[in-house]
Amino acid sequence: MTEPILGILGGMGPEATIELFWRIVAATPAHVDQDHLHLLIDNDPKIPDRTAAILDDGEPPLPRLTAAARRLEAAGAGCLLIPCNTAHFWLPALRETVGIPIVDMISETAQRIAVLDPRPKTVGLLATTGTVRSGLYQNALGTREIAVVTPDEPSQERVMRAIERIKGKDHAVKAELLAQAGRLIERGAEAIVPGCTELSLLIGSDDLSCPVIDPLSVLAQTGISWAQAQGPQGG
Repeated sequence: MTEPILGILGGMGPEATIELFWRIVAATPAHVDQDHLHLLIDNDPKIPDRTAAILDDGEPPLPRLTAAARRLEAAGAGCLLIPCNTAHFWLPALRETVGIPIVDMISETAQRIAVLDPRPKTVGLLATTGTVRSGLYQNALGTREIAVVTPDEPSQERVMRAIERIKGKDHAVKAELLAQAGRLIERGAEAIVPGCTELSLLIGSDDLSCPVIDPLSVLAQTGISWAQAQGPQGG
């Protein structure tokens, strides 16, 4: 039996990549080293800025995303995880460049929201401006008849500044982010999606008065489920 190997296409940013690795380790049912999953990580922080590419005709990230995906496939990965919400804008094109599956974190998160009980009618999204403007979550949730509310323009600018500070290893922005989430709840959000993997570092399920559906945790759980479906671990 071929050992299932997960590939993490990372670097967007490095802390989020480490956090995905940790969440996979933490959520894997393991008693000894050999019970854990085989992971390959390609951490390329030189992948161009995704929001700039979407909004301002910045340098396209697809060539470096493709190179990383091909390296992971060549090294033996059987399934790829991308811990960057905005990078999923290029997921259809990226899937055409490799012969292994790539998990759609956006779709998986939308499905997780759709089966909540009670099922939310409206979800609040905190994310990069690139993710918000691209409509990734609006489309995925809209097909499931769930509405999405996002910050107004001044608030979105504050969210982006907070994300930039987190990428610079400044985590003293949690209060601001929770305040923005609170405004979305006041506008009818019945669940919050921290739709940027940097936000996953700070916003947790105990921070708000409604459910927090974290795409990074969904991605970790989906990767584990894929590996478990391939066959038993251990040795």
